[in-house]
Amino acid sequence: MRIVKTLISLAFVADITLGSIYASKAAYNKWHETELERWLSDHDIPYPTSSDRKELEKLVQNNWDTNVVTPYQHWDTAELNRHLKQKGIETKEAAAANKESLVSQVQDLWYESGDKAQQAWFSVKDWILDSWTESQLKAFCDHHAIPVPQPRKRDTILEKVRSNYDAIAKKAGDTAAYPGNWLYDTWTESDLKEWLDTYGFPVPQPTTRDKLIASVRRNSRIASLKAQERASSASASAQAAYATLTDKLIDAWDESQLKEFADKNGINVPQGTKASQLRALVRKHRAALLGDTVSASAASAYGAATSNAGNAYAQATDKASQAAQDAFNEAVGTWSESRLKGYLDARGIPVPHASKKDELRALVRKNSHKAASGWTAWTFDDFSLENLRNYLASSGDATAKKVSQKSGATRDELLAAAQSAYASASSAGGSSYASVTSYLAQTTDSVKQTAFDNWSESELKSYLDSYGIPAPQGSKINELRSRARKQYTYFKYGTTTPAGTIFAQIQDTVKQTWDWVVDQISIGSNAAKKKADEEIRQEL
Repeated sequence: MRIVKTLISLAFVADITLGSIYASKAAYNKWHETELERWLSDHDIPYPTSSDRKELEKLVQNNWDTNVVTPYQHWDTAELNRHLKQKGIETKEAAAANKESLVSQVQDLWYESGDKAQQAWFSVKDWILDSWTESQLKAFCDHHAIPVPQPRKRDTILEKVRSNYDAIAKKAGDTAAYPGNWLYDTWTESDLKEWLDTYGFPVPQPTTRDKLIASVRRNSRIASLKAQERASSASASAQAAYATLTDKLIDAWDESQLKEFADKNGINVPQGTKASQLRALVRKHRAALLGDTVSASAASAYGAATSNAGNAYAQATDKASQAAQDAFNEAVGTWSESRLKGYLDARGIPVPHASKKDELRALVRKNSHKAASGWTAWTFDDFSLENLRNYLASSGDATAKKVSQKSGATRDELLAAAQSAYASASSAGGSSYASVTSYLAQTTDSVKQTAFDNWSESELKSYLDSYGIPAPQGSKINELRSRARKQYTYFKYGTTTPAGTIFAQIQDTVKQTWDWVVDQISIGSNAAKKKADEEIRQEL
């Protein structure tokens, strides 16, 4: 244990020293001009096309902290609240309205310091692949002819990709520090959107492949930090569980219990292993995870724990994604024909003539991760009465303006007029269409924050009816709003996986392991007691 403690101390000192070195020089100081431009574009920071490298670097420097060190400064109150909730902190309603208070709380709990953030950006390849699935890593290796030894396990594939990362970037004629689109050559647009859905990041609307890649690249660091935190939490819980495994308990287990433990915890048991050998394997595994061996180093013990936790995280992510897909499929199963066609239309997917409802559902499910292709008539789907009137009044369409001024006009009338005005502007193109898209770009975000808040009960019921979903008798208005938002989210974004779902799945996995160990303690105690009673009877 003394060796382990010494290694931990040395690692701590080295960490402080490296942090001081990295803090003195920014990672982007050595970036190529194209990388600086790429970073600015990814973060929606405008820059003059005539800017030289020095000017670009200065612009990155001015925006670095708020986008890399404290990215939560840009978050709205809903996202801040969601992050705190994932950390196990329930915010009060008063605090929820105070963004400064929320930012302060998030800052106190943020994943890493400025020095750590800076250090991470000196070697992007060490973390940018953390959130990739095993199949995505395999596809990357196959695409770039990277040989991977069998069996092709995630850890092995990841190591191979990282070792070839720089060479592949060079072959692509690009830089590696802030990678270009070459990194995602094997990803489809659906893969990109699914990644954003899975890790809880909003999909750019309207979007293109370049915008999707920019969003994935920009958010990869936070996704990696989330994964590390959850893996560390899972590892700590696993260590706590292993700490309860006393030698007496292991001795009390029979062969079937020992095999069950080995199977649940990934311990390879050779064919024909005896019970005594099984006990030795369990003890060895426990010692490795707890760092309780003379030959073990702090790094190897930690690595073993986090590797297992990381695999659990990857499995939990897959399960959560599948659960989200199932929920989307179930929702689509209730949609009306007009909604199914609208979903496809908003994504530019041609609908075969005379398609049956089941065929439309199949096509929608097939495109569950397809992002909306841009502004469409369906953009107005969640606009309130006020939003619709404002759009019609500013559209430049005389007929539309007349409808906006009509006293007592229903939402359906206003919506039909808005969709008609949009269709006319879209067909005309030029300044008319530019004016429309400019208005929508400025309005969409504010609409999103208040969607359905001011809708009447009849409007909400009518909206749900457009999906073919009847409102249950006696439903309260908040329940109707909740149902409307759920359907709207599926309609606009396809399948989504709130980040909390993934983390809850991981916690459930850890809890199951913990519960199993606790249960075995009870069984083991009973077995030990029974064994002791038998020995006493034999002596008598």
